[in-house]
Amino acid sequence: MGRRVPAVSRALDILELFLDGDGTLSAPEITRRLQLPRTTVHELVTTLAARSYLVPVPEQPGRYRLGVRTYQLGSRYAEQLDLAAEGQQVARAVAETCGETVHVAVLEEADVIYIAKVDSTHAVRMVSAAGRRLPAHCTAVGKMLLASLSPDELEERLTSAGELRAMTPHSITEPDALRAALGEIRERGVASEQRESNPDVSCVAAPVRDRAGRVVAALSVSVPMIRWSEERQRELADLALKGAGQLSERLGHHG
Repeated sequence: MGRRVPAVSRALDILELFLDGDGTLSAPEITRRLQLPRTTVHELVTTLAARSYLVPVPEQPGRYRLGVRTYQLGSRYAEQLDLAAEGQQVARAVAETCGETVHVAVLEEADVIYIAKVDSTHAVRMVSAAGRRLPAHCTAVGKMLLASLSPDELEERLTSAGELRAMTPHSITEPDALRAALGEIRERGVASEQRESNPDVSCVAAPVRDRAGRVVAALSVSVPMIRWSEERQRELADLALKGAGQLSERLGHHG
């Protein structure tokens, strides 16, 4: 592999900061969060703005948000990724059946990224967004995807992730406990989590396979604890399995 270019890496680090928070940042905030020289940040921000990857926020002098160029690249990626488009359609059908929030997510390193999402029709519901990134070990979709990895792949990702950070007091933070949970998920073929990523929400998830039979995504149903019960969990697990199976079929899987 070729040598990484530091300036390009820093520019991408800046863009990725906008994935969190309210989507706007100032140069001093970028400098502080990335621990870069102020002059370097100013030059990179100026260049990104000149190329329309960042734009000034009119009503907030000195602050920037993502520009149209990032939208164009993201749209181009989505056009080429059938999984996102097909996942959105299946998620909508599942959500219409159960009235709860439905996600489709993929695994990237030791995190999950939601590529499709349909909101619950209830007033009390989970708040999230497509494009959000979360630690895989704290979510049902993430544990489903981790459970699909080979032992070597799993260990590699756990090693690279380092410490398993907690999102709530119920999150799994011990590697051995996570390995045991993933073993149970492999046996059941469906994953669940109770208040591990959000103290007020529980989820169930099922695997999505491509035409070669590989697990490429997971589909989940998320439910506020006020509507959660063992019976509801079983119902939604069946629905998640059905929805994941339908999405797998759309991707060419027959099994």
